[in-house]
Amino acid sequence: MPLSAPASRRHFHTRAIEAQGFRRDDGLWDVEAHIRDTKAYDYEEFYRGKMPAGRPVHAMSIRLTFGDDMIVKEVEAVTDAAPYSPCQDVAPRFQQLVGLRIGGGWRMQTRQRLGGTKGCTHMVELLDVIATVAFQTITSGHEPEKRSATNMWHSEGDKPPYYLDGCHSWNRSGEVVRAQLPQFYIAPAPAEPKDD
Repeated sequence: MPLSAPASRRHFHTRAIEAQGFRRDDGLWDVEAHIRDTKAYDYEEFYRGKMPAGRPVHAMSIRLTFGDDMIVKEVEAVTDAAPYSPCQDVAPRFQQLVGLRIGGGWRMQTRQRLGGTKGCTHMVELLDVIATVAFQTITSGHEPEKRSATNMWHSEGDKPPYYLDGCHSWNRSGEVVRAQLPQFYIAPAPAEPKDD
């Protein structure tokens, strides 16, 4: 269902984020993410001068390469457009991600290394998107076209999959877990009787 019709308004800004996940022929995984900010009007910038509507305020890309263990092996970061010349200095700092594991604590670790004045706000934002896309990509498996509804959501032995209790639908006491991963289903506690 689409959003309701908006009030009368004027368009000012667009942020476009795109991320894609790939299985490489060498057995590793790549996730590439791109961010692009544009204004819907002409304006003047201190360093770049006249900026026509649609010209990117920011245009940045990051590629992370990782293995099945989710440990980052390679990083490439590029700034194609930014409002200040020092913004170009930041991309090499993203090499600090090599060796980190995409998983629990990712957000905290990336902010420790690249947050604030150590990095670029917009490129660091992409790291959260990359983590989500990495999980969406790797859970497809090595041969996604061979997956079926019965094995799409699996677990290794008695270890619960990482996504349990991660959202409303994957609540361990919910219908989805009961139907698809019954070994991890926990029946909801009975409702407390109400005093009248």
